Amino acid sequence: MRFGLLGPPVLFDDAGEGDREDGRAGDCEDGQADGQAGGRAGGWDHARAIASPKSRVLLAALLLDAGRVVSVESLKDALWGEEPPVSAQASLHNHITRLRRLLDDPGRLRTVPSGYVLRIDEGELDVHVFDAHVTEARAAHTGRDWRRVVRECAGALALWRDAPLAGLPPEVGGYAFSQRLREARLLLLEWRYDAELALGGPRLHELVPELAALTGEYPLREVYHRQLMLALHRTGRQAEALAVHRELRTRLVGRLGIEPGPGVREAHVEVLRGAAGERDSKDSRGSRGSRDSNGSGEPGGPGRPNPSPAQLPPPPTHFIGRNAVREALYRTLTAPDPYPTAVISGMAGVGKSALALHVAHQLAERFPDGQLHLHLHGATPGMTPLTPAQAVTTLLRDLGTEPCRIPEEPEAAAALLRSLVAPTRTLLVLDDAASAAQVRPLLPGGAGCGVIVTSRSPLTALDGAARFPLAPLSDDESAQLLRGASGRDGLDGTDAARLLVELTGRLPLALRVVAARLAARRALTPDALAGQLAAADVRLHHLEYDDLSVRRSLAVAHDALAASEREADRDAARTLRRIGALDLPTYGAPLLARLAGTGEHRTEAALDRLLDVALLEETTYGRYAPHDLVRDFARERAGEQDTAGVAETALHWYAAVAERVLAAIVEPGPDRDDRRRPTPSRPGGHAAHVDTVAPFAGAEEAFAWGDRELENVVALVARYADDPSEQRAGLVSTLARLIFPYAHRRGRVAEMEVLGQAGLRVARRLGDAAAEAYALVDLAGLHFLTGRQNDALALNDSALAIWRRLDHPSWIRRCLNNRGLLLDGLGRHAEAGEALERSLEYARRLDDPYGEAVTHSHLGNLVEHTDPRAAIDRHRRSLALGDEIGAVIVRHSAHCNIGYAHLRLGQPAAALPHFEESLRILGGHGDWHGESQTRLGLVRALRLLGRDGRAARECAELLGLAEARADRYTGALARHQHGLLLRERGHIGEAREEWGSALAALEGTDERAVVRELRELLARPV
Repeated sequence: MRFGLLGPPVLFDDAGEGDREDGRAGDCEDGQADGQAGGRAGGWDHARAIASPKSRVLLAALLLDAGRVVSVESLKDALWGEEPPVSAQASLHNHITRLRRLLDDPGRLRTVPSGYVLRIDEGELDVHVFDAHVTEARAAHTGRDWRRVVRECAGALALWRDAPLAGLPPEVGGYAFSQRLREARLLLLEWRYDAELALGGPRLHELVPELAALTGEYPLREVYHRQLMLALHRTGRQAEALAVHRELRTRLVGRLGIEPGPGVREAHVEVLRGAAGERDSKDSRGSRGSRDSNGSGEPGGPGRPNPSPAQLPPPPTHFIGRNAVREALYRTLTAPDPYPTAVISGMAGVGKSALALHVAHQLAERFPDGQLHLHLHGATPGMTPLTPAQAVTTLLRDLGTEPCRIPEEPEAAAALLRSLVAPTRTLLVLDDAASAAQVRPLLPGGAGCGVIVTSRSPLTALDGAARFPLAPLSDDESAQLLRGASGRDGLDGTDAARLLVELTGRLPLALRVVAARLAARRALTPDALAGQLAAADVRLHHLEYDDLSVRRSLAVAHDALAASEREADRDAARTLRRIGALDLPTYGAPLLARLAGTGEHRTEAALDRLLDVALLEETTYGRYAPHDLVRDFARERAGEQDTAGVAETALHWYAAVAERVLAAIVEPGPDRDDRRRPTPSRPGGHAAHVDTVAPFAGAEEAFAWGDRELENVVALVARYADDPSEQRAGLVSTLARLIFPYAHRRGRVAEMEVLGQAGLRVARRLGDAAAEAYALVDLAGLHFLTGRQNDALALNDSALAIWRRLDHPSWIRRCLNNRGLLLDGLGRHAEAGEALERSLEYARRLDDPYGEAVTHSHLGNLVEHTDPRAAIDRHRRSLALGDEIGAVIVRHSAHCNIGYAHLRLGQPAAALPHFEESLRILGGHGDWHGESQTRLGLVRALRLLGRDGRAARECAELLGLAEARADRYTGALARHQHGLLLRERGHIGEAREEWGSALAALEGTDERAVVRELRELLARPV
């Protein structure tokens, strides 16, 4: 992994094993005036942007002092400035954790007593590599080694993505750091143009617009004006060169009262004398070498030269989009010495060959000695890939070499090929390569040649190549291609067109098939074709026409893997079929290892192969997903033979890991033990499956697993809740029960609804009363979280009746506690007190200090209505019990409730430290309900104390957290507070908008007090 500060902070995935050990770009050069590279060599491509602004600031702060201890206080200052929030310590810990997940090795970022240390090895930070290139370029410029100057400058400029630390606050890194690097970039451009002017050649014409842009940007920088004068003069534009000198001199004399320096004066003399004209003429006459086109030393026969090869197939008729990639390819392939190589990679049918031909035709005039095109058949249906020797022989014959003169030894033949093209300017298009080994012998050694390679693999083992991975087209580009290729102008903007784009996955090959079918059958309507494609089990059948076939294109890669002698390849084919048998949003190696029956090490090797042949995409590190059409193909290959068995394996594994999650995030006691006890519908063997899963190191690791896998868990539960198999239905019930506490603690409202409803439906179908009661309690918790307390009370009372029938004292205690909490919220205080006192009796009888502490907390909330000071005493009793048993949730809740009691007493200054302490205690333990209530109290306290700036920031953070969870209820409570803050700042209109949004979100909830206040606020005249 490598790191970037030359622009917004980013991470770079490692390139192939052939990268230079010092991490610096090898021979790839950049032909742009501003130093932006279309493709970066040496591992600086494949940048991964960091979405979170805080994570970017944190990474930058650590990288600026890489290898040294960065104190916690320094990091807080970088992240929050002079006013860090009260939760800064916990938030910093969370940001550190998220950053570690982005790193290739979490051990890179170590915690030390005074702060953190980020380990950066040599060549892993772009600034270090940039500085090394600058040093080498300076030495080469001093020694007038012009080719080396171009190479080193290009290597440095290729790393430049934007202004250093772009997008970060100015205090991060400081002015001096950024200014030093900006000045170094300008020097590199000066040195490179000096070198290119000295080397001459066809590149001189391209220097003029680049230097003209620089002189406009830096009107007093004399070096660029000198270079522009020379470039104009040496390309026959003497009058314009003299005009540049005249304008510069006028500007310098008029503004600064000085004459141009000696460099400009010398260039002026050269222009006046015309000294360079004859030399340039000679350079141009000698720039193209003669080619021994028949390998015998006699070009083309007696007195007749061989014609230059022009083998490019016609360009694609309907070429759409790819503007950024096209421009980057053009820049790469027109870069100066040494020759450029571009690899276009991507899945089957994504348009690699079309892009290669489109660009090749645009560049044909720049390669006057010929354009060679060779199809390597790396993934062609019904064809065996060419061997390197066959490919070399084909190219030699295309260049006019007689078969009898082609060496039998592959190395000798490759050397002859290099000798023939070395003195020429020839473009090679190597289509559909299977591997780097197939391509490597075909690469020319001449400085004037260019190479375009297409492959499903990025060919990372191919040294010095710029890589251009292709994704499917955008929706608009797909619709444009569909309309142009089908000739159906009426498709524009129709629902049918949008549906066809979606069903083809925006894959150009699939779009071309659809367009061909629409063009061939005018009676076939887009709606009818969309209906045919909508059935996933036959979609690929409808994506075949003439010689176009999505299925055949995908089958080539799968079948080659399945028939391979390599274990990793066969494992890859098996893994793809398992993916087809169990359709999930994303996949990780541990699950796929269970499904395929291989260890994780073998599975990771198989996944690498699937990535390499573009049958999978790595959406984030360690998470994999196929394109929708690859899903259809994998489903076809899986068939019906073992779908049920694969589903059971997955359900068993998820249920086992969910139990480990439960054990890690729920504190020891009856709450955790009761959920882990089997219910009648739990299938046998669950405990044995749990034993095969390692426990989590802590709550943080368990929450991270849940964050990655919850989408898959919900998909499985929804799919198999109504499965006729009692075995699978029982697994669904077990999984829903075990994972629900995680979803509740995370506040994942939408997912809780699916899990709770599915769990209830399965439990009732199987006649499992205990599982039914669990599901009822879980759904009650969901309704409480979303402000629907009457609904929650009904569900909770139904569960209570079942637990009484089953004589389960600990669950009776919990339901009584929940009942008291809900009745209190509904204003039924007498009934609430009765339920809570009975819950307290059960807790003492069961010797359950955790339950006792929670009930004391709820009794405190009840008493607060009439006697807030007595409520504080209750909460302190709860806090003491929490301290005694080390219960984080109890301690954090007690401080939160004490804070609210102080607010009721009109003491916001006394309330504030309790809300702050509550957040500090909670840290990363993941209790969304408790965290959101604490943050609301914190905002209220800050607002009442007149600390509006911090209150607004805390409120915005709470609102963002609520929206990320689709929690409209908490979001509405936050908008209520935000509106009050806006009103106090005089922004009445914006405040009313917030209150209106809050009121709409609270409709249908039981939050009567806030709703009443919102209506009063909105009823007041503006």
